[in-house]
Amino acid sequence: MKKFELAAILGLILAICWGNVSHFEQKLNDLQNGVLRLHILANSDSDRDQQLKLLVRDELLRQSKTLFSGCNTLDEMKERAIQQKETIRLIAQNVLEQNGCHDRVTVQLTEMEFDTREYEEITMPAGAYEALRILIGEGEGHNWWCVMYPPLCLPVASDPSEWFDGETVEILTQPEEYEIQFKCVELWHELQEKLGK
Repeated sequence: MKKFELAAILGLILAICWGNVSHFEQKLNDLQNGVLRLHILANSDSDRDQQLKLLVRDELLRQSKTLFSGCNTLDEMKERAIQQKETIRLIAQNVLEQNGCHDRVTVQLTEMEFDTREYEEITMPAGAYEALRILIGEGEGHNWWCVMYPPLCLPVASDPSEWFDGETVEILTQPEEYEIQFKCVELWHELQEKLGK
Protein backbone atom coordinates (compact mmCIF):
# COMPACT_ATOMS: atom_id res chain seq x y z
CA MET A 1 0.00 0.00 0.00
CA LYS A 2 2.84 2.39 0.75
CA LYS A 3 4.28 1.93 -2.76
CA PHE A 4 0.88 2.75 -4.23
CA GLU A 5 0.54 5.85 -2.06
CA LEU A 6 4.05 6.99 -2.97
CA ALA A 7 3.36 6.42 -6.66
CA ALA A 8 0.08 8.34 -6.37
CA ILE A 9 1.79 11.28 -4.64
CA LEU A 10 4.62 11.34 -7.21
CA GLY A 11 2.04 11.16 -10.00
CA LEU A 12 0.13 14.07 -8.50
CA ILE A 13 3.32 16.14 -8.13
CA LEU A 14 4.30 15.39 -11.74
CA ALA A 15 0.81 16.29 -12.98
CA ILE A 16 0.92 19.62 -11.12
CA CYS A 17 4.44 20.38 -12.41
CA TRP A 18 3.49 19.40 -15.96
CA GLY A 19 0.38 21.60 -15.80
CA ASN A 20 2.49 24.56 -14.66
CA VAL A 21 5.14 23.99 -17.35
CA SER A 22 2.47 23.52 -20.03
CA HIS A 23 0.69 26.74 -19.01
CA PHE A 24 4.00 28.66 -18.93
CA GLU A 25 5.03 27.25 -22.32
CA GLN A 26 1.71 28.44 -23.80
CA LYS A 27 2.30 31.91 -22.33
CA LEU A 28 5.73 32.02 -24.01
CA ASN A 29 4.26 30.84 -27.33
CA ASP A 30 1.58 33.52 -27.16
CA LEU A 31 4.23 36.13 -26.43
CA GLN A 32 6.50 35.00 -29.27
CA ASN A 33 3.60 34.92 -31.73
CA GLY A 34 2.31 38.32 -30.62
CA VAL A 35 5.31 40.56 -31.24
CA LEU A 36 7.36 41.90 -34.13
CA ARG A 37 10.96 42.70 -33.36
CA LEU A 38 13.29 45.15 -35.07
CA HIS A 39 16.78 43.71 -35.55
CA ILE A 40 19.68 45.71 -36.98
CA LEU A 41 22.99 43.97 -37.65
CA ALA A 42 26.17 45.95 -38.14
CA ASN A 43 28.64 45.05 -40.88
CA SER A 44 31.29 44.18 -38.27
CA ASP A 45 32.27 44.89 -34.69
CA SER A 46 34.61 47.73 -35.61
CA ASP A 47 33.86 50.98 -33.79
CA ARG A 48 32.97 52.62 -37.11
CA ASP A 49 30.52 49.90 -38.16
CA GLN A 50 28.89 49.85 -34.74
CA GLN A 51 28.49 53.65 -34.85
CA LEU A 52 26.91 53.42 -38.31
CA LYS A 53 24.47 50.81 -37.01
CA LEU A 54 23.38 53.20 -34.27
CA LEU A 55 22.97 56.06 -36.76
CA VAL A 56 20.74 53.82 -38.90
CA ARG A 57 18.78 52.87 -35.77
CA ASP A 58 18.31 56.49 -34.75
CA GLU A 59 17.04 57.52 -38.17
CA LEU A 60 14.65 54.57 -38.44
CA LEU A 61 13.27 55.29 -34.98
CA ARG A 62 12.85 58.96 -35.91
CA GLN A 63 10.84 58.00 -39.00
CA SER A 64 8.96 55.09 -37.44
CA LYS A 65 5.85 57.11 -36.65
CA THR A 66 5.50 58.06 -40.31
CA LEU A 67 6.44 54.61 -41.60
CA PHE A 68 4.05 52.73 -39.33
CA SER A 69 1.28 55.22 -38.54
CA GLY A 70 -2.19 53.70 -38.30
CA CYS A 71 -0.96 50.16 -37.54
CA ASN A 72 -3.14 48.89 -34.72
CA THR A 73 -2.58 45.14 -34.98
CA LEU A 74 0.36 42.81 -35.46
CA ASP A 75 -0.88 41.82 -38.92
CA GLU A 76 -1.13 45.47 -39.96
CA MET A 77 2.39 46.12 -38.71
CA LYS A 78 3.80 43.12 -40.60
CA GLU A 79 1.96 44.08 -43.76
CA ARG A 80 3.26 47.65 -43.50
CA ALA A 81 6.79 46.38 -42.87
CA ILE A 82 6.59 44.38 -46.11
CA GLN A 83 5.18 47.38 -48.00
CA GLN A 84 7.87 49.70 -46.61
CA LYS A 85 10.87 47.38 -47.04
CA GLU A 86 12.34 49.39 -49.91
CA THR A 87 11.72 52.71 -48.15
CA ILE A 88 13.39 51.36 -45.01
CA ARG A 89 16.32 50.11 -47.08
CA LEU A 90 16.69 53.52 -48.73
CA ILE A 91 16.58 55.32 -45.38
CA ALA A 92 19.33 53.07 -44.01
CA GLN A 93 21.37 53.31 -47.23
CA ASN A 94 21.09 57.09 -47.18
CA VAL A 95 22.38 57.26 -43.59
CA LEU A 96 25.37 55.14 -44.54
CA GLU A 97 26.15 57.17 -47.65
CA GLN A 98 25.89 60.46 -45.76
CA ASN A 99 28.59 59.05 -43.51
CA GLY A 100 30.88 57.91 -46.32
CA CYS A 101 29.91 54.23 -46.23
CA HIS A 102 28.76 52.30 -49.29
CA ASP A 103 27.89 48.97 -47.64
CA ARG A 104 24.84 47.27 -49.07
CA VAL A 105 21.69 47.22 -46.91
CA THR A 106 19.29 44.28 -46.95
CA VAL A 107 15.83 44.40 -45.35
CA GLN A 108 13.71 41.33 -44.72
CA LEU A 109 10.78 40.19 -42.65
CA THR A 110 11.78 36.84 -41.25
CA GLU A 111 11.34 34.45 -38.35
CA MET A 112 14.51 33.96 -36.39
CA GLU A 113 15.80 32.59 -33.11
CA PHE A 114 16.73 35.07 -30.40
CA ASP A 115 18.55 34.44 -27.15
CA THR A 116 17.09 35.96 -24.01
CA ARG A 117 17.61 39.70 -24.43
CA GLU A 118 17.12 42.73 -22.22
CA TYR A 119 15.88 46.08 -23.45
CA GLU A 120 15.73 48.70 -20.72
CA GLU A 121 13.37 47.22 -18.10
CA ILE A 122 11.99 44.47 -20.37
CA THR A 123 13.48 41.01 -20.84
CA MET A 124 12.34 39.11 -23.91
CA PRO A 125 12.58 35.33 -23.43
CA ALA A 126 14.59 33.24 -25.88
CA GLY A 127 12.69 31.74 -28.79
CA ALA A 128 11.60 32.16 -32.39
CA TYR A 129 10.18 35.59 -33.20
CA GLU A 130 9.24 37.40 -36.38
CA ALA A 131 11.57 40.31 -37.01
CA LEU A 132 12.09 43.16 -39.41
CA ARG A 133 15.77 42.46 -40.01
CA ILE A 134 18.15 45.06 -41.40
CA LEU A 135 21.59 43.78 -42.41
CA ILE A 136 24.32 46.29 -43.07
CA GLY A 137 27.04 44.94 -45.35
CA GLU A 138 28.05 41.46 -44.20
CA GLY A 139 25.87 41.68 -41.10
CA GLU A 140 28.57 40.07 -38.97
CA GLY A 141 28.71 42.63 -36.17
CA HIS A 142 26.81 42.95 -32.94
CA ASN A 143 23.16 43.78 -33.36
CA TRP A 144 20.64 46.13 -31.86
CA TRP A 145 17.03 45.08 -31.36
CA CYS A 146 13.76 46.23 -29.90
CA VAL A 147 10.07 45.36 -30.02
CA MET A 148 8.25 47.19 -32.84
CA TYR A 149 4.88 45.70 -32.09
CA PRO A 150 3.54 46.26 -29.61
CA PRO A 151 5.43 49.55 -29.63
CA LEU A 152 7.77 49.01 -26.69
CA CYS A 153 10.87 50.69 -28.12
CA LEU A 154 9.84 53.19 -30.71
CA PRO A 155 9.55 56.90 -29.90
CA VAL A 156 5.87 56.25 -29.24
CA ALA A 157 6.73 53.46 -26.79
CA SER A 158 3.89 52.40 -24.54
CA ASP A 159 3.58 50.57 -21.26
CA PRO A 160 3.64 46.74 -21.69
CA SER A 161 0.52 46.47 -19.52
CA GLU A 162 -1.44 48.17 -22.33
CA TRP A 163 -0.73 45.16 -24.55
CA PHE A 164 -0.18 42.12 -22.35
CA ASP A 165 -1.98 40.52 -19.43
CA GLY A 166 -0.55 40.75 -15.91
CA GLU A 167 1.27 37.41 -15.98
CA THR A 168 2.96 38.18 -19.30
CA VAL A 169 4.03 41.63 -18.03
CA GLU A 170 5.60 39.89 -15.03
CA ILE A 171 7.45 37.49 -17.34
CA LEU A 172 8.78 40.48 -19.30
CA THR A 173 9.71 42.67 -16.34
CA GLN A 174 10.60 40.16 -13.61
CA PRO A 175 12.15 37.19 -15.45
CA GLU A 176 14.24 36.18 -12.43
CA GLU A 177 11.02 35.01 -10.75
CA TYR A 178 10.40 32.59 -13.63
CA GLU A 179 13.86 31.04 -13.95
CA ILE A 180 12.67 27.56 -12.97
CA GLN A 181 9.80 27.66 -15.47
CA PHE A 182 12.15 28.92 -18.22
CA LYS A 183 14.54 26.05 -17.47
CA CYS A 184 11.72 23.48 -17.45
CA VAL A 185 10.43 24.67 -20.84
CA GLU A 186 13.99 24.65 -22.20
CA LEU A 187 14.55 21.07 -20.97
CA TRP A 188 11.19 20.02 -22.42
CA HIS A 189 12.14 21.46 -25.84
CA GLU A 190 15.53 19.72 -25.71
CA LEU A 191 13.80 16.43 -24.91
CA GLN A 192 11.38 16.92 -27.80
CA GLU A 193 14.31 17.57 -30.17
CA LYS A 194 16.10 14.42 -29.00
CA LEU A 195 12.94 12.40 -29.53
CA GLY A 196 12.58 13.89 -33.01
CA LYS A 197 9.28 15.68 -32.42
